[in-house]
This record gives sequence, C-alpha cells and structure tokens, in this order.
Amino acid sequence: MTAEPLLHVVLHQPDIPQNTGNIGRTCVAVGAKLWLIRPLGFRLDEKLLRRAGMDYWELVDWEVVESWEELKQRLAGRPWWALTKSGTRLLWDAPFARGDVLVFGSETRGLPPSILAEQPERNLKLPMRSEVRSLNLASTVNTVVYEAVRQFGGLPDA
Repeated sequence: MTAEPLLHVVLHQPDIPQNTGNIGRTCVAVGAKLWLIRPLGFRLDEKLLRRAGMDYWELVDWEVVESWEELKQRLAGRPWWALTKSGTRLLWDAPFARGDVLVFGSETRGLPPSILAEQPERNLKLPMRSEVRSLNLASTVNTVVYEAVRQFGGLPDA
C-alpha cells in the first residue's frame, strides 16, 4: 500500500492469531495500516493467522515493532486513542480524524496501565452491560474502525 493509511490500528501484544487475521482483513477493507507490538502470542507464519485473514493477508499493510516506545517514535505527532473497558469517554464522543492511531490491548491482559496513564482523556470505551467482562478484540476493532470511517463520511473510493 503506497497511499497514506486512513487509520493506524495498533495491537499491543496480541495473543490470538485468528483475531489478528480478522483485524488485518478489516484494515484492508478500509485502507488502514496494522501495527503489531511484540511480544506476540503466536508466530506470524501461523496457519490460523492466514486462515482468519483468508486470502487478504497478502494485501494487509502491516508492520511489527519491538515496543510501545518504538511505535510512538514511528508515529510521532499523530493523535492516538486507547480502547479500554476503563475508558472515561464513550467511543461515540471521540472526534476521529484521518491518520489517527487506534490502540488496542491483548485479548487476555488489555492495555498496560502505563499506556492508559499517558493520555487518560483519550481512553475510550464501548458501552456494555456489567454482565459482560469484555468483547472480542476483532469485533471491538471493527466497531471502532467503522465508527471512525462513519465520521469521515465513508471511504474515499467506496
């Protein structure tokens, strides 16, 4: 992908290859770049990753970085939003812009408190009933990405 990504989707230490594959497919659908922060809970050549991404994985604009600090250096100056069940703002209240960075935690641990403490006013949550501990990571990413796209007025070429 040579054009500037519509969004940057960051998975901080993802655990489940199927989720990452599905998120990669969503990134292709909207023209977002997928960033993976190590350590990963799977190998990047894992069959489950490719199966979930289906035949789209070769079209995913993706990159792996070693740390949160490296990612911040690479995407310096771009606004970022962290998604967490402890967020102080609802997803719908965030004014998304093209080029924003959307940061999601691992399926088992979420985002570390140190990341959430950096910009607490930019911690977002999806509304859900207390009976539910969390939502599937791929479903959450899809919801957030498409809310951002809705705010942009749709995709440029769709």
